Amino acid sequence: MWTFTSDVEEYAAVAEPFLLGDPVRNTVALTVLANLRAGMPAKGPRFGWWTADGEVRGAVFHTPPHPLGLADMPLEAVAPLLAALGDPAEVVGRVELTSEVKRLLGEPGRLVPERLYRLGALAVPGTPGRGRLAAPADFPLLVSWYHAFAEEVRMGMGDDVVEVVARRLAARELFVWEAGEAPVSLAALSPAVGGVCRIGPVYTPPSCRRNGYGAAVTAYASQVGLAERCDQVVLFTDLGNPTSNAVYQSIGYVPVSDYEHMTYDGPRSAGHRS
Repeated sequence: MWTFTSDVEEYAAVAEPFLLGDPVRNTVALTVLANLRAGMPAKGPRFGWWTADGEVRGAVFHTPPHPLGLADMPLEAVAPLLAALGDPAEVVGRVELTSEVKRLLGEPGRLVPERLYRLGALAVPGTPGRGRLAAPADFPLLVSWYHAFAEEVRMGMGDDVVEVVARRLAARELFVWEAGEAPVSLAALSPAVGGVCRIGPVYTPPSCRRNGYGAAVTAYASQVGLAERCDQVVLFTDLGNPTSNAVYQSIGYVPVSDYEHMTYDGPRSAGHRS
């Protein structure tokens, strides 16, 4: 049975212990929850948890305009979820769950396959330059890079980019790689939840690519995370980009599970449901 609320504290009290049972695979759900409890604005949020035999066994979260996020849940919880919430415009979750969504709703207009990686033994590349925490003077550049990243991956950032960068800069979550005394690449590191930090986004402007800067800044942010903030570091990649997947594996990231980000173009036929 699904129970829904718009109260983040009510959701946290019930669902957080379940999510912390696997903080790696539930990294996004936990990070969103932590950010909301820390004051991150959200318009019309909705949260839910699936209960079976008196125990919480699944969770879902939606903070528009971001996708409906499927945390861990049994497959039999997906159909009742869609029946309760209606047809979603966007869904993201483990491939086992999104496959069930596709069985019920049909194929999406756009599908981005993703893979969750966890850092094993970090291999620091010998890239020229140095990593550092981003500073207030970097703010205009970081805003422009966030905009460029969103355009390149063809997914809106949802929130106001200026607000996002300002918040993450103040929280010491943004790192840059410098070469020739100029920033050439960016990596963000989420706050630790359940001992897990997540890298993302990582962005290198086209003029600076193929120099190893993305790997270098990711390795640097990962080092800071493990040394000062968390026990494990994870990241997501677009499986359609073999270069980035190879780069992250080269510095020690190992696959955990596959996910899909699906976008539906319009109303689905009721005949797709079963």
